[in-house]
Amino acid sequence: MRPSPSRRTVLTATAAGATALGVSTPAEAAPAGSRPPATAQPPTRELRALLREIDSARIEAMVRKLVSFGTRHTLSVQDDPARGIGAARDWLLAELSSYAAASGGRMTAELQSYVQEPGPRIPEATRITNVLATLRGSVTPDRIYVVSGHYDSRVTDVMDATSDAPGADDDASGVAVVLELARVMAKRRPASTIVFAAVAGEEQGLFGSAYLAQQLKAAGSDVQGMFTNDIVGSSTADDGTRDPYTIRLFAEGVPSSETAEQAAIRRSVGGENDSATRQLARFVRDVADNDATDMNIRVIYRRDRYRRGGDHIPFLERGYPAARFTEPAEDFAHQHQDVRVDETGKQYGDLPEFCDFDYVGRVAKVNGAALWTLAQAPGTPRGAKIITTNLTNATELVWTRGTEPDLAGYEVVWRETTAPEWTHVIPVGDATTHEVDLSKDNVFLGVRAVNGSGLRSPVAFPDPQA
Repeated sequence: MRPSPSRRTVLTATAAGATALGVSTPAEAAPAGSRPPATAQPPTRELRALLREIDSARIEAMVRKLVSFGTRHTLSVQDDPARGIGAARDWLLAELSSYAAASGGRMTAELQSYVQEPGPRIPEATRITNVLATLRGSVTPDRIYVVSGHYDSRVTDVMDATSDAPGADDDASGVAVVLELARVMAKRRPASTIVFAAVAGEEQGLFGSAYLAQQLKAAGSDVQGMFTNDIVGSSTADDGTRDPYTIRLFAEGVPSSETAEQAAIRRSVGGENDSATRQLARFVRDVADNDATDMNIRVIYRRDRYRRGGDHIPFLERGYPAARFTEPAEDFAHQHQDVRVDETGKQYGDLPEFCDFDYVGRVAKVNGAALWTLAQAPGTPRGAKIITTNLTNATELVWTRGTEPDLAGYEVVWRETTAPEWTHVIPVGDATTHEVDLSKDNVFLGVRAVNGSGLRSPVAFPDPQA
């Protein structure tokens, strides 16, 4: 059956508007990764310049420095200047402080400590310390984005606090990504605030990140996105195959922080694939899956890998959008293994020799593209609702106007219910309501903000409003 004239009008207007915006409108959904989404944002000149400064050689030097502390086990010695987690902590603070010194006062570095009482994997009260650098936003400083890696390490026995535990891939690689981003961004002026976090206690139970997330929650912080980089050092799988241009991004569906009633509403409208975290993951594809990073972002629609977890989970549990970057296929033959040489002379252990530092540099670029664009773009629209009382074949959306001084307007996006990516974009101007000549029963719709520089926010998925 041919579409009605009104539907053809909407589709034509959508295509025309998208052409003006420089985005595509495929006729039907394509598999993720096969072509740019309609919502894709080309890298700006400013972003390309930032990404060019990311240095794989510096990243390698950081990983080797962290490995040089022998072990960084959470239960290891904290007062030895050369070995243990305390030595790593002090070096990280000195490194981040040096970046802050070059920031013109915009960045501060600090230790965030607390005493973890005994429990599973913590036999006695233990001080856990996160090392943080905060780059304060110049326009909307109360809006916050967090990027983390964990600097503690372990061997096969998670309670062994004395054996060498190099932790090059797990997770000096992620910490090096965080440090390099802090170094490059410290000299710049983001609109919103970015927190660079090297957290501890991950291997013992996500303790450092849980404390950081809880402190932010207790302060009422507006954290609109969090990424953890955990095991991002190698592009080689345990069978020897390599995939040096792919990074996995794990993104939870129905938020674990939702009440049973909220989850039921989400399921009733088919929003299981449209959590704020899934929109954050789509945003990463929009801004970082391109020639500026030379990387393919493989979004995985799961919270994390089976039977494992990472430092994004405490943020998810507190209602923040958060996702995990991890290499394409882990090499389990080396991860968490004791440092040893087998009978053939093959070396085992999580050592720098098994890292691909050019790959880690590209992972840093993916993070950098996502974080910088988030920090410079408007915030995710608030109060997005889809009006359900009007039983017509049109759809009315409403939302609350943002307060950013450079806010230019909004776009409505939509896709078929079976499509993984947004496929159409409709510019609607500086408005807080818009009627689309499409049935809300047949498609998914969302709203995103646009600023005067043409940067777009992540999409807000509307809740039903009676």
